[in-house]
Amino acid sequence: MGGQQAGKHALVFIFITILIDSMGLGIILPVLPKLIATLVHGGMDDAARYGAWLSFSYAGMMFLFSPLLGNLSDRFGRRPILILSLVGIGIDYTIMGFAPSIGWLFAGRLLSGFSGASYTTAAAYIADITPPERRAQNFGLVGAAFGIGFVVGPALGGVIGEYGVRLPFFAAAACGFANALYGLLVLKESHLQENRRPFEIWRANPLGALLVLRRFPVILPLCAVLVLMRIAHDANPVVFSYYTMEKFGWGPRQVGYSLVAVGIIVTIGYSTLPRLVPRIGERRAVYFGLMGGALSFAGYAFSTKGWMIFAFMLPFALMSLAMPAVNAIMSREVGPKEQGELQGALTSLGGLTSVVSPLMLGNLFAYFSSRQAPVYFPGAAFLASALCLVLAALLFALIRPVARAPS
Repeated sequence: MGGQQAGKHALVFIFITILIDSMGLGIILPVLPKLIATLVHGGMDDAARYGAWLSFSYAGMMFLFSPLLGNLSDRFGRRPILILSLVGIGIDYTIMGFAPSIGWLFAGRLLSGFSGASYTTAAAYIADITPPERRAQNFGLVGAAFGIGFVVGPALGGVIGEYGVRLPFFAAAACGFANALYGLLVLKESHLQENRRPFEIWRANPLGALLVLRRFPVILPLCAVLVLMRIAHDANPVVFSYYTMEKFGWGPRQVGYSLVAVGIIVTIGYSTLPRLVPRIGERRAVYFGLMGGALSFAGYAFSTKGWMIFAFMLPFALMSLAMPAVNAIMSREVGPKEQGELQGALTSLGGLTSVVSPLMLGNLFAYFSSRQAPVYFPGAAFLASALCLVLAALLFALIRPVARAPS
C-alpha cells in the first residue's frame, strides 16, 4: 500500500498543508463583506448578494475542474497536483488583494476554483496511506487541521483587518505560497507507480466522473446525503459574517473572534470524536453528526443576543463525526487506483452543491434582511440549513450497506 512508501510522518505533512490552506481562507472572512460593500458602494444586503455570486463562481470552477485534477493525480501522483493547486491559491489571493473593482474579485475566485484541488488530493493521499479501518479517524485529521486554521486565520484576519481590509488577502497569499514551498520541500509521493492508471479524458469531467460512480451502489445515494450536508455546511462561509454584522452590529474583530470560537470547537471535535467511530459505528456517527449540526444552525437562526451564537456553536462539534464517517464508507467502495477519481468526483459534486448553496442561502439572507421581506428574519438561511441536515438523516436511514467493491 502507498502508506508504507510515504512513511509514518505523511499524515503530519498533510495536516500542516490543510492547516496553512485553511488559515488563508479564514484570514479573509472577517473583511470580505466590507471589501465587497466598498467596491459596490452598497450595504450588507448588497454585499451578501455579490458574495453569493463570488462563491458561485468559485464553486462552478471546482465543479468543472475537480474531476480533471483528481484523474491527473491518479495518473501522475498526488504531490505535483497538490503543489500546483496551492500556487494557484496564492495567486488568487494576490489578485483579490489588489482588486480595484468587483470584477477583479471574480477573476481571483475563478482562478482559485480552478486550482482548488488541495482538499481533493489530500483526501486521496490519506486513502493511499491509511488502512480502511482507520480512515474515518484519519479523515478526521483533515477536519482538525481545518479547524485549527480557522482558529488562527480569523483571529489574524480580524486584527489585521482593523488596519486595512486588503491586508488579510496578502497574508492569505503568503500562506498559500508558503504551503506550496513546504510541499515542494518535504511532501513525499503516496501514489505508487503500480497503482497508477492511464489518463482518460472521458472520465475527467463532472458527468464522466459521476457516471463512473454508478458501479458502486452505495456511493450514489450517499452522494445525495453529502449534497444536503454541503448545502447546510456552506451557511457558515456564505452567511455567518454578513448575518452577525447585520443582526448584532459586529465588526471585523468580533467576527474574527467568533470564527476563532468556531475553529476551536471544530478542532476539538475533529481531534477527538472520530476516534469514537469504531466504537459507536459509522452509521450512528453520521446520525449524531447530522443532528448536532441541525441543532446548531437552528439555534443560530433564532438567536436574539450575540452571546447565544457562541452557545449554539457547541453542538456543531458533532458534525466532526458525520463527515469522516461518510467519507470512510465511500472510500472503501473503490480500489487503490481510483481513490483520486473518487475524491475528484466528490469535490466536483461539492462544487456543484456550492454553486447552488451560495445563491440559495445568500439570497435568503439578503431577502429576509431587506425592506421588501414580509418579515425581518435574517436567520432564514440558517433555518434552511438545519432542515437540510434533518432531511439528510432521513435519507441516510434508507441506505443499507452492500458488499465491498473489488479493488
